[in-house]
Amino acid sequence: MSTSKAMITPLRDLRVSSHQIPAFNRLPNTSIQKKPLLIYHSAFHPGTSASTMESHLTSVGVVDPQWRYTMYSTSHFHSTTHEVLSVSAGKAKLCFGGEDNTERVEPTVEKGDVIVVPAGVAHRLSKDVDGGFIMVGSYPKGKSWDMCYGEDGEEDKVKGIEQLGWFERDPIYGNEGPALNV
Repeated sequence: MSTSKAMITPLRDLRVSSHQIPAFNRLPNTSIQKKPLLIYHSAFHPGTSASTMESHLTSVGVVDPQWRYTMYSTSHFHSTTHEVLSVSAGKAKLCFGGEDNTERVEPTVEKGDVIVVPAGVAHRLSKDVDGGFIMVGSYPKGKSWDMCYGEDGEEDKVKGIEQLGWFERDPIYGNEGPALNV
């Protein structure tokens, strides 16, 4: 564990952005569980590879890395699980909450940032700034993700968000960390 800790920013030095995003049209955002969208700025050191990020996430044991990809350019959310996105390459402007929502959050994230996306929060890629934006997508152990778009017929899926548990350990820092203080 000591080698994986060496590539993450010490918790005392970590800068975190926390955002509550109200429901908009059929996008629940943070309105159901009241857990915020969290951005851990530069959680991983700049030279950290995607495989090292995956190894660290696996060693903490909270989430399972499942894919490496960019973010879809269509607003979507997950009703079956929370999501942890670790930026492994590039820089991008993202949109959380729905592009027509006046209370949306549109951060620019870059390699090393980690985004904790609560179930129900709509998200999409707005702009791949340098053409090489890639993330490691991870989900709590034993959880599978679905795709919802705020459309008719998704009401029962959205109701299921109420029953989802939150993180008992932080996905990056383990027994301490921002996800535990919300």
